Amino acid sequence: MTATQELHSHELPQKERMIQETAAERLERVGAAAYRIRHHALNMGEVQGQGYVGQALGAADMLATAYSDQLRFRADDPEWDARDRFLLSTGHYAIGHYAALAEAGTIPVAELETYGSDDSRLPMSGMSTYTPGMEISGGSLGHGLPIAVGMALGLRYQDSNARVYNFLSDGELDEGSTWEAAMGAHHHQLGNLTAMVDINALQADGKTDTVLRTEPVTEKWEAFGWYTQRVDGNDVGSLLAAFDNAAAQAAAVGRPSVILCDTKVGRGVPLLEEREKAHFMRIEEHEWQTCREQLTAGYEGKDAR
Repeated sequence: MTATQELHSHELPQKERMIQETAAERLERVGAAAYRIRHHALNMGEVQGQGYVGQALGAADMLATAYSDQLRFRADDPEWDARDRFLLSTGHYAIGHYAALAEAGTIPVAELETYGSDDSRLPMSGMSTYTPGMEISGGSLGHGLPIAVGMALGLRYQDSNARVYNFLSDGELDEGSTWEAAMGAHHHQLGNLTAMVDINALQADGKTDTVLRTEPVTEKWEAFGWYTQRVDGNDVGSLLAAFDNAAAQAAAVGRPSVILCDTKVGRGVPLLEEREKAHFMRIEEHEWQTCREQLTAGYEGKDAR
């Protein structure tokens, strides 16, 4: 497949794209994208010497599945009317989102070096006014899903086949606005809406279950009328199956879908997986290359330590 064919394949419904490759090829392709997203995130983190690197590493498989397999978009036309909308509710995850946008071809890989710098299009917290492909300015947690509900409803009124994907965190499940939006999505039968929740069990004030216990999460979403799946968010095969299931039942009018993804902060880099203060990481200058070496060794199936 040529680069041009690969670009335009993202305009096709996911079911049609699957015909072009075997299951093993698909798994390898998405896994490779996740590796590159992690590598980009480490390179960006080194620019600042700190940041939300752990979240980017943990969510890389989710982002790779969305951008390299599920979303319909045109890399050279981020405002394409028929595109699927990806809403990053967690603005501080922008470092991972930029890596995914670079992997998708929406922004140049070389531009990642400007992350967090003055006059950069890539601020440390995602802003739609700055970055191509960034649909909303996230950061005030609990706002993403309400916006997604309104967007999904608006697209339905326009008779659009586009779907809305909302990335949110388990910390956002502390917010009442999230559950109001979940109730609204079911009420309006927004079958064109899929939420993907990064459950990494950590937030700024500590472990999620000590800040505010939200379990049993699966039963809660089901009680709100959503088609609910819970998977290992660091297993690409499980993610692909879950997204396929969600896509199979998607409709203009129907149940909204949620995919609850259990992930590990720092996934793929043992040095960072074991770090105690992992929400906002300070990584020493001499550690960055070690992180990259561990990531590559793990991806290649070698001893990463």
